Amino acid sequence: MTGKTAVLLGGLTLLCAAACGGPGHQPPSTAMPSHPQAAAPSAVSTPTVTKPRPAATPKPRPRPRPTTLRWWRPASTGPNNGPRFQWELDHPLNMASAKDLGGGALNAAGRVAATPTVYDIDGIENSASTVRALHRLGDKVICYIEVGSAGNYYPAADEGIPTTYYAQLAAAGDLGRKMPDYSEYYLNINAASTVSIIKAMIRQQCAAKGFDAVEPDIDDSYTDRTGYPISEAQNVAYDQALGAYAHRLGLAWGQKNGDNDPAFSKALEPSTDFLLTEECNFYQTCGIVAPPYARAGKLVLNAEYTDDWGGGAAADLGKFCAADLSGGIDGTLFTSALAGQHDPCR
Repeated sequence: MTGKTAVLLGGLTLLCAAACGGPGHQPPSTAMPSHPQAAAPSAVSTPTVTKPRPAATPKPRPRPRPTTLRWWRPASTGPNNGPRFQWELDHPLNMASAKDLGGGALNAAGRVAATPTVYDIDGIENSASTVRALHRLGDKVICYIEVGSAGNYYPAADEGIPTTYYAQLAAAGDLGRKMPDYSEYYLNINAASTVSIIKAMIRQQCAAKGFDAVEPDIDDSYTDRTGYPISEAQNVAYDQALGAYAHRLGLAWGQKNGDNDPAFSKALEPSTDFLLTEECNFYQTCGIVAPPYARAGKLVLNAEYTDDWGGGAAADLGKFCAADLSGGIDGTLFTSALAGQHDPCR
């Protein structure tokens, strides 16, 4: 039998089955009429028709919670109202130098202090390998950069970029007056180009190298003659914008100084993780700048300088440590060169 003949015979069989009531292609036994009330009556009994249940409304899936940004939040707890702190900016940190690492320092009681656990070092001069080495010791590392001024201090090779940040800022027309006593110039912090270049520095030097936090130097330039009309509110907005960007990169953000204006610290503290102040005892400004951070339990680092106190480490510590310890401040004595020598209150 050919295929064509088989098809013809199959078709006749189906026609016959339909006409004679015989078996054929019947609808599935579970199929129901579109309208049950129109079904043909039965001679024996009327079957009970169950109406289909409406489809259940699917429960909305829970939305994923926004990812919580994580960064170091240094607190004022510890033997010195916080961690023991080393601030070394004079040269790249030498991991083989006991002086650079803060070994052998004496506290106000004349005893050898423990090794520091927080290091504040230059973000450009120091490499990622130095940051990793400190991390292997269990230490936190703060990235020092300038955000309110710029100097032509670093070659492009040190910065690891084709054109230095200083040259970029100069080309954008963002350099203002020369800073007194320093070979650097104030920045136009209201310019979008300044914000973009400083953000790139934070990303390329601090975040990419694995630092834990940022110390933003010259973050209060509204108090100086910069060559630009900068208000306090504009300076606060600039610092907050950079701080929010640092947080998105997983970095803690600090306030630097601002000792003459309590409103400045009050405005910055809610979005800032720690404070680093210089000589607030010598200049009698600790009560102006530190209280918002101390009340919030945030770390307040205070650097006093032997150059100004001038009585030797033991005598100088005796002049300010009692006040710092009672005020919730982490006080340490340095030379103004920040070349390695330091003596903590405890």
